[in-house]
Amino acid sequence: MVQEYLESMSQDMKAAIEALEGQLKTVRTGRATPQLLESVQVHVASYGATMPINQLATISAPDARMLVVSPWDKSTIPDIEKGIVAAGLGLNPSNDGQIVRVPIPALTGERRAELGRLVKRYGEDFKIRIRGVRREYKELFKELESDKEISQDDLNRLLKQVQDATDTYVKEVDQRIAAKEKEIREV
Repeated sequence: MVQEYLESMSQDMKAAIEALEGQLKTVRTGRATPQLLESVQVHVASYGATMPINQLATISAPDARMLVVSPWDKSTIPDIEKGIVAAGLGLNPSNDGQIVRVPIPALTGERRAELGRLVKRYGEDFKIRIRGVRREYKELFKELESDKEISQDDLNRLLKQVQDATDTYVKEVDQRIAAKEKEIREV
């Protein structure tokens, strides 16, 4: 039973890392990547619905400074353009009636600093999330000890394992944040 709890804790912490990765993909670094538009929601008037952009079109990056959005239904092009602008990514799409081109402008020093702060905030948020998982499992193991299901020695060993796992995942968050900050600075 204790082993199942440890595995569950590890899965919860891994889920936080995966969520952080998804969050970091949406941060614009000056280099064109299709993931940049994944979070864009498009209100399609003719369908009467709001949909993720990847359900309306394919997104490709023919070069480092351009994204191309190829809608399956050409009538959605104006809606896709509005959705990209409304997403607040600082992008200005244009279309030729067939596809939407999204040039990726170079980042200014001020924008780089702003993105760096945003990435750091994401890092702190996910460290807090991991520490919340730690707290939850520490309390669970202390409860098991107070209910006499595990010994004091087992509790101490488990608390050390929980802390070691927390340290490992927090370090992983720090590494991913540092890599993203480096990417922002270098582009």
